[in-house]
Amino acid sequence: MASSDGQRAPAPGHDTIEFSAPPSDRLEEQHSSGSSGPGADVDEKNTPLPIERQYGVDSEKQSERVGSLRAKSESSKERGALAAFWHRHWKKLAHLLTFMVFTAWWIYGLVFFRHIEGKGWLIPTLVYIAILLRLIFFYVPASLVLRPLRFLWINTVVRVYDVIPAKLHKPAAALGSFAVFLVGSFVPEETGDNTRANRAISVFGLIVMLAVLTVTSRNWRIIPWHTVIGGMLTQFVVGVFVLRTQAGFDIFKFISDMARELLGFAGQGLAFLTDDELAAKKWFLTGVIPAIIFFIALVQMLYYVGFLQWFISKFAVFFFWSLRVSGAEAVVAAATPFIGQGESAMLIRPFMDYLTMAEIHQIMTCGFATIAGSVLVAYIGMGLNAQALVSSCIMSIPATLAVSKMRYPETQTPMTAGKVEVPKHEDDEHTVNALHAFTNGSWLGLKIGATIVACLLTVIAFVGLVNGLLGWWGGYWGLTAPGAPTLSLELILGYILYPVAWLLGVPSADLRQVGELIGKKVIINEYSAFKALTEDKRYLTMAPRSKLIATYACCGFGNIGSLGIQIGILSQISPKRSGDVVRVSLSAFVCGVLSTLTSASIAGMLFTDSMV
Repeated sequence: MASSDGQRAPAPGHDTIEFSAPPSDRLEEQHSSGSSGPGADVDEKNTPLPIERQYGVDSEKQSERVGSLRAKSESSKERGALAAFWHRHWKKLAHLLTFMVFTAWWIYGLVFFRHIEGKGWLIPTLVYIAILLRLIFFYVPASLVLRPLRFLWINTVVRVYDVIPAKLHKPAAALGSFAVFLVGSFVPEETGDNTRANRAISVFGLIVMLAVLTVTSRNWRIIPWHTVIGGMLTQFVVGVFVLRTQAGFDIFKFISDMARELLGFAGQGLAFLTDDELAAKKWFLTGVIPAIIFFIALVQMLYYVGFLQWFISKFAVFFFWSLRVSGAEAVVAAATPFIGQGESAMLIRPFMDYLTMAEIHQIMTCGFATIAGSVLVAYIGMGLNAQALVSSCIMSIPATLAVSKMRYPETQTPMTAGKVEVPKHEDDEHTVNALHAFTNGSWLGLKIGATIVACLLTVIAFVGLVNGLLGWWGGYWGLTAPGAPTLSLELILGYILYPVAWLLGVPSADLRQVGELIGKKVIINEYSAFKALTEDKRYLTMAPRSKLIATYACCGFGNIGSLGIQIGILSQISPKRSGDVVRVSLSAFVCGVLSTLTSASIAGMLFTDSMV
């Protein structure tokens, strides 16, 4: 059936689809249906006029009129060109500005502050060189520098290494490292308690600890001696650099000062919430926990912007390349002294479900062997040797790799073998910007701080309960008489660790005191030991050598409270591996304490009276 205009009409019961004309067609129809008089917007052929003629716009002068429809103003063109130039070259301009500012700062500092105490030339020069190299490598491939270094390495060290028969590689490396230990320990002159006999005891103590680890190893036949020898040698070299050279002393003093300044800003937030008097108190709750919360928030922000991943991955390359450990182990070892035992494990959270038992053991050992930057400021503020604390943290990194691999050598193939990678966390996908990451970090820091407070409260209370029972029982043996020591865990460990203090090279008059401090650190925490070391008269009267060795021996999270903290945090990160975490926790705890003691032993080898 057809309609009157010749179009076929739709069949009954079918939907009709109407095609409307484009707007331009309807506009033309409106113009054509209008008046054709002199004022109409059509010409004599009933064709719509151009829009310029309709609205009285001259196309040649259009760019000069406000509200132009077809052209931008000259200022807009200029702004567009400038914006395009800035978009293409803003990084280069920023790099140029950074170079100019820091070059001027470095030159000005050398001219006016070179001989001023607290300023000097070394630290500004190192900072300037680091910034300059970073800017250069934005435009120059790093391979241009690494290839010549690799060529020199292959044609010097590697050639000498290849000349030695393969069977003698490890014995030769061990003898060479031992020779370095002997030269560094016995060449300096004797001063006070720093006798060569005491240094020899420290060397002997280190050998005893390594022998104990070998005997108690899960499989001593597959101990990676390359990792062990390299780790111990690196630990000793770091100790020599810090404790025997002025440059090393200045560098680590600068690090400790910056750590104190950075974490000290948490006190301003605490003062706002309370008052200046409370913020100035040296309580653990007010001096350490706020710094932990602030530091974790800062770490989360740096992690979001990518700086932390870059820094840790570069730092971890050294351990991966030199000590032949897996990427996950290298990352955690590099990060633990800076961001703590629980936070460093979060960097490898995607890999936690796939770690080998040896890797879990190593990660936990790192956490027990050192302290984090978040609590460093509190301990420095207590009057302890800042260089000893900072250097102990760094020295414990290679020590944990050596000690852990002796006790629990690798028997599987790690997923991160052959690479160093800091993966992204799934929560980062929901983070909007750096401020969001900072606020999320504040909440995370609060939860971790609360976990630490709860664990410490309950563990210390439990230790008090045990000591109360021991004291009650000891009363029947006459140990509560006036002047008699009260039977306690600290007293028992003080006598048990008496030979340990001797092996570290502690003078004979202070053996029991240092043993008690180590026992207090293991049973309660390092904060309790440090507080006793700086306030208790029994420890204030010790020899300077004893105080320094005790500072190194107590500088670690190897205590029962941290054992619970690590198990809780790692089990939350990977619930399916919680059983494995608990299974290796005690072994890792002992290895962490031993790693700290190896640093104390090396401090005994290198001690001089100028370190006090």
